[in-house]
Amino acid sequence: MSILNIMWAGGSAFASVQKVHQQILSHAICHGPINTWLLQGGAQEGESVREWNLSSAQLKGRHLWKLLAPLMRARFHKALPEDVEIVLLDGVGVARVMLPVLKRTPQVRAVVVFHGATRLRKADRKLVDQFPASHLTLAAVSQTLAHSLEHYLQRPVAVLRSAFDPVAFRAAALSREQARSRLDLPLEGSPVLGAVGRLVDGKGFGCLLEAFAGVLAHQPQARLVIVGEGPARSTLEARIQELGLQGKVSLPGHLPEAATLYRAFDWVAIPSTEEGLGLILQEAVMAGVPVLTSELAVFREQLADAGWYAPSDDVQAWAHLMERAFAASSGEVLEAQSRALAPEQAWKDFSETSQRLFSCR
Repeated sequence: MSILNIMWAGGSAFASVQKVHQQILSHAICHGPINTWLLQGGAQEGESVREWNLSSAQLKGRHLWKLLAPLMRARFHKALPEDVEIVLLDGVGVARVMLPVLKRTPQVRAVVVFHGATRLRKADRKLVDQFPASHLTLAAVSQTLAHSLEHYLQRPVAVLRSAFDPVAFRAAALSREQARSRLDLPLEGSPVLGAVGRLVDGKGFGCLLEAFAGVLAHQPQARLVIVGEGPARSTLEARIQELGLQGKVSLPGHLPEAATLYRAFDWVAIPSTEEGLGLILQEAVMAGVPVLTSELAVFREQLADAGWYAPSDDVQAWAHLMERAFAASSGEVLEAQSRALAPEQAWKDFSETSQRLFSCR
């Protein structure tokens, strides 16, 4: 028996989702192969996946494509591996496409993993209701997200809080000197605030720039590094110019090895306006770097009173939080955040839940 992993797309924009699926499937107990489909393509070189290269209009049934949806579903159904027992679906978008296909295969069990907040429709609830619990499992990457989904869908949602093997993660991390050299940062004398994520409005990097500009009056040697790529790059670059932050803020782009570079930073900022979980929080704390985060329930779920929080999009609050951080003992903060996160226990829980959800008969 085999497992089929179906994702919306590949590429750097979907790297965090890919990482979560890889972690989940690394615990699958199944004697057959694990196949992967990318509905919109975007596989990395060397990956063994099937790329369907379909457009968003096709997948969402827009305009004339709505009439051709039955034909597309027939193609998917014909392409299903004969021995597939479990299908892992990447969020509600993929579920909308594939669950109508899987209604015709009652021997297959589907697991939909929700990675972040999404706008559900009445049609989504109707679609989910067509499947008995034995054939469809809903899972979310945090308790906060699971509660929200359960309230709307009126159906149990398993908590599959994404986590990493802390031993392997720390072993792969570069030293402070190596990481700072990779990012072209001075080894000493400059407090460095780091941020990692797609350059999109929801990550709050515009607010972070404004707040950082205010902090420089008291911390002229401070530096800010935002690792990631996305459509907001030109807007952020223009704001850096307007605020006179050249030489103080760097945008090195998408770095495949970003998860190894956290020790270059003294603190990591996560100013998101919404998150399903926020893997950056886990990665930073495991690497030995304390975090500053938005006041979001999903972050409190992980750090409780050990977190250092500011309301999202509140420039003054973020500036004050940075000033406190640069004046504080980061070691004490890190120790408290590590205890709250409990990465070893989180990894054990994640591993056991993944095995339970993805074990073939």
